[in-house]
Amino acid sequence: MPVRVVLPADPLLGTEQQEIVARLWKRRQTVTGWVFLVGLPSYRDLKDGSVEAAEYRVWVRAPDHVRPVDGVDYDQVVTEKLERSAQAVVREVLGERRPSGWVLAKLRDGRGPARSVLHAPDCEEAPAGAPLLDVDRALDAATLCRAAQELTPLFRGFDHIADSAPDDS
Repeated sequence: MPVRVVLPADPLLGTEQQEIVARLWKRRQTVTGWVFLVGLPSYRDLKDGSVEAAEYRVWVRAPDHVRPVDGVDYDQVVTEKLERSAQAVVREVLGERRPSGWVLAKLRDGRGPARSVLHAPDCEEAPAGAPLLDVDRALDAATLCRAAQELTPLFRGFDHIADSAPDDS
């Protein structure tokens, strides 16, 4: 398939950026974008001293160095797509994930002991620069209002309750 390849300008030689028609062999999706394997027309020297037409193959970045030729259908070009990770599929379905963890904001309203509020890290009321807390540290902070006692079974299961039950024997 024909494709236009953008050749760089060379100020030392006084040449400007040019486009030439090359052959498109393959396209590959990478984590940083698409690259195309193109065959540029070239020449090579033969052992007998003569010269023959040849092709120089090189990977070039699209769309910076490759342009389509009008009217050409590229559907038949060998295409290697990047495998989508499970995380990418989840992100596509659910959207971007919120940052995990919590941050603690201390409230001092002058009416008794200091209270605290747990915020999601991306909450606009979360204090800037506050350290990120994991679930255990967040539950420890929540003990100010006894929430940890209510939430612990949800995170750790109910096994510890059975282990501490009185022995009926």
